Amino acid sequence: MSTHIKCPKCGEEIEISSEIEKTLRAKIESEKSLELEDLKNALQEKEEKVEEFRDKELLLREKTRKLEDKEKELELNTQRRIDEERKKIEEETFKRASDEHRMKDLEKEKLINDLKKSLEDAQRKAQQGSMQTQGEVLELDLEETLRRLFPADEIVEVKKGELGGDIRQIVKSQRGTVCGLILWESKRTKAWKEEWVVKLREDLRRDKAHVGVIISDVLPKEIARGIGEKGGIWIASTKFIEPLANLLRKNLYDIAKEKSVKLNRLTKAEELYDFATGREFVQQVERMVEIYLQMREQIAKERASSERQWKQREMQVNRLLTGVSGIYGSIQGIAGTALPQIKQLEAGE
Repeated sequence: MSTHIKCPKCGEEIEISSEIEKTLRAKIESEKSLELEDLKNALQEKEEKVEEFRDKELLLREKTRKLEDKEKELELNTQRRIDEERKKIEEETFKRASDEHRMKDLEKEKLINDLKKSLEDAQRKAQQGSMQTQGEVLELDLEETLRRLFPADEIVEVKKGELGGDIRQIVKSQRGTVCGLILWESKRTKAWKEEWVVKLREDLRRDKAHVGVIISDVLPKEIARGIGEKGGIWIASTKFIEPLANLLRKNLYDIAKEKSVKLNRLTKAEELYDFATGREFVQQVERMVEIYLQMREQIAKERASSERQWKQREMQVNRLLTGVSGIYGSIQGIAGTALPQIKQLEAGE
C-alpha cells in the first residue's frame, strides 16, 4: 500500500511506500518533538528570564522604595534640624534680648540707687549742716544772752578744736575781782548722750572751773521738768537759760564775797578747812577716786588672768608628774630593786 504526498516546493505528488512513510513520519515526529522541546526550553528560558526580570523589578522597586524612604527620612531629619536650629536661634535671640533688657534694667536700677544714695547723702549733709548751723545759732544766742545779762563778766567763746566747753564765763565783781568760772555747753541734737556729762566734768577738772552747764533741746529721762543736776553737771532746756545763769552766778559771787570777808581773819586751820571743803579740792579727790577705781578694776582683771594662767600651769605640771610617776612605776615593776631610787618621785607619791 502506497501513499502520495505533495512536494511542498513544486507541488508534485510523490508516491511513497509505507515504510518510507513510517520513516518520514517518525522523522517528522522526532523533528516536531525536538522543535516542541526546543520551544518548551525557549519558553522555559523566557519564563525564567521573565521571573528573573520580575525579581529584578521587585528588587529595583524595593530599592527605589527604600531610596524614597531614605529621601523622605532625610528630608524629615533636615526639616527637624532646620526647626531645631530655628528654635535654637530664637532661644539665643530671646536670651540675648533678655540679657540686654536685664542689663538695661540693672543699669537703670544702679542709676536709681546711685541717685537715691546721692540724694540721701545730700539730705544727710544738709541735715548735718542744718543741725550744725542750729547748734551754732544756739551757741551764739547763749553767748549773747550771757553778755547781755552779765556785762561785767568775761564771756569767752571756745574755738573749735580747743578743749573745754563752748563758752567760758569768768564771773567778776564790779571791781574786776574773779569770783569763779562757769563752763557752758550747748547741744541741739535728736538724742541725749551720757558722754556729754562725762566730757564736761573732765573739762571742769582741767580748767579748774566751779560749775558746768549743758543747755540742750533733749534732756535725760530723769530730768523731766526741764532743769536739774546730774553727775555734778547742771542740765536745762533753753527756756531756763536766764534764771539758771542768774542763780549760778549769784551763788559764785556770794561765795567769793564771803571768802573775801573772811580772808583777813582766817587761821591756817581755817584756810585748810576752806580748801578741803572747796569745790577744787572735791574735784581733785573725785579725779583721784576715779583713777583709783579704774586701776583697781584693771588690777582685778590682771589678777584673774594671772590666776587662770597659774591654774593651767599647775594642772599641766601635775599631769606631767603623774605621767612620769606612772612610767617609773611600770619600769620598777619590771626591774625591781635593780632600778635606782628617785626620792623626788617617792616624795611626790
